[in-house]
Amino acid sequence: MNSSGATAGLGLVSAASWGGSDFLGGLGARRAPALLVVASGHLFSLLVLLAICLAAHLALPGRHDLLFSSVAGFEGSVALALFYRALAMGAMGLTAALTGLLTALVPVLFSLAHDGLPTPLTACGLALGLAAIWLITHSPAAKGQQEKRAAAPPAALLLGALAGLGFGAQLILFKFAAGGGLLWVMTSARGAGVAAMLLVLLVLPPKAPWRGFWLYGILAGSLDTVGNLFYIQTTRLGRLDVAALVCSLYPAGTILLAALVLREWPTRRQFAGMALALAAVVLLSV
Repeated sequence: MNSSGATAGLGLVSAASWGGSDFLGGLGARRAPALLVVASGHLFSLLVLLAICLAAHLALPGRHDLLFSSVAGFEGSVALALFYRALAMGAMGLTAALTGLLTALVPVLFSLAHDGLPTPLTACGLALGLAAIWLITHSPAAKGQQEKRAAAPPAALLLGALAGLGFGAQLILFKFAAGGGLLWVMTSARGAGVAAMLLVLLVLPPKAPWRGFWLYGILAGSLDTVGNLFYIQTTRLGRLDVAALVCSLYPAGTILLAALVLREWPTRRQFAGMALALAAVVLLSV
């Protein structure tokens, strides 16, 4: 398999892991505050990663890698808190689509400036992938909800945009940290992420009962960690824009799991987005 094919393949594994994590996190958020689900998953994965690194006597990576991974973990957790806040304010479909698009667009633009223009086939794949992300994540409101959407506060879109910029920056920072040992890099990112989540919980403690979130948090956090590890490995094999774009197709996995488990079937727009995503992956694999 060539490097492009390996990048696309590992990227799809990362996307599948992230999609499964979001699905389980969504189930947990129906029973407990979403931030508690995320914080418990971050804490559990941190403890597991730290135990593995210490038990295996893995060598610490350089300060450069630890710094970038820590910043990525901290600001990524803050971006997640902003994203949840934006969803709670209204215009969920448009906010999620904007966040998802910026998550992929930021590293793509950075890679174009840093690595130069890709081949024409890769450029077509990137364009199709961005269109696919928009179609998959953007669910137009029903006719009866149009008036409610119009009244959605602009702050929701602003916070959603900031979250997307934060997620995109996290993908770039993970690329810079990819030269170090994978497990220690992920451990430092998780440690900083736990610190950020604790700060958020102290400033904005959830009002709902603090129970019923550990199981879903652990499962979601474990899959999220696996997705992060595969993403970092993906960035080692190819261009950042290709790795970030393929991994950012993860909402398709969440939607498919919701269809299979909860019988919440995708819309025609989302099916079209998934078809475009497959076409994009094929082009990016060449």
